[in-house]
Amino acid sequence: MFGFLKEKLSGIFKNKASKNDRGILIFEDTSRVIQAERILKASGIFIRVMGPPPEIRTGCDLVIEFPLIEELDALRVLENNNVTPHKIVPVSSPLLAPVDLFHTRDFGDHLMVRAANMKITINKHNLKIVNVSGGGCPDVPFLAFQLVDKRLDEAPAPKELGHTLCGYALHLAYEELKIKCSL
Repeated sequence: MFGFLKEKLSGIFKNKASKNDRGILIFEDTSRVIQAERILKASGIFIRVMGPPPEIRTGCDLVIEFPLIEELDALRVLENNNVTPHKIVPVSSPLLAPVDLFHTRDFGDHLMVRAANMKITINKHNLKIVNVSGGGCPDVPFLAFQLVDKRLDEAPAPKELGHTLCGYALHLAYEELKIKCSL
C-alpha cells in the first residue's frame, strides 16, 4: 500500500511539482552529494542533482532537489548510511530555486551538452564523440582519450573511468546526451 502511494507521489512530483513542494539538500562537499544521490536513488526517492542557487552556495557545486513530502524518509535513509546534509532548504522563492546543471547547444552537425563545468560533443550524423572538455581535474585528459572517436552508445561510462568531480559531471553530461539522442 505504502509503496503504491510513494510511487504515485513521486509521479506527481515528477510531472506537476510546484515550487512549494520541493526542497534542496545542501552538503559540505561534492563527494557527499554523490554518495547521497546513490543512496537516495537506491531507496526509491525521486531526486535530481542540481546546481546550488547563488544565495546559498557553500563551496560545493551541487545540491540535491527532492520532494518535501519525503523529507523525513530521505533524512532517515541518509542517517542510516552516515551521510548528513549540512542544511535542508525548502524552495520557497525563485531565488532559492536550484540551477539546472545541463546546457545544450546545437551546432548544426554537432550537439554539445554541458553539465556543471564539463562538456561532451557528438557528431549528430554518426553519434561519434568528437570532443570532451572543461574542468581542471587530473583525469580529464584520460577521460577525453577514452571517449573521443567512440560512438556514444559504445563509449564507456565516464563514472566507470573517472573518480573526480569532473568525471562525475562528465558522466551526467554523457547520460543527458544519451537521453537527447534516445539511446
